[in-house]
Amino acid sequence: MVRFLMPLLALIISIIAILLVARYPTGADAVSYDAPVGLYISIAMMIVLFLPPLILSLFNNRTVRIIFVNYQSFVVMIFLGISFIGLLDARHILVSFMGVLGALISIASILVTLKTQPSKGEV
Repeated sequence: MVRFLMPLLALIISIIAILLVARYPTGADAVSYDAPVGLYISIAMMIVLFLPPLILSLFNNRTVRIIFVNYQSFVVMIFLGISFIGLLDARHILVSFMGVLGALISIASILVTLKTQPSKGEV
């Protein structure tokens, strides 16, 4: 259950980060509340990108756990990238905080997955 809730929490944090970025758009092509279709598409893409870890977290097979850890490691790198990019603009400090928080939750998710005991029948 914890293995499912952590990627779900990371998804919620990423959606909050998108909503914070939309608050102060940096250009004409940026996500903003003035163009809600682009905002909805960004949120939908984030949900689609988090579907694999959410589905993989339901299984306890060793191979699936390794795939889950690899996928989550990419999520950690993306959250760390968001945190560094958020530091470039003073208005996006909260986005940087969300990036650090998402990276910490994703790292915790990786650690929980690695410490999970293998299911019966596995070596």
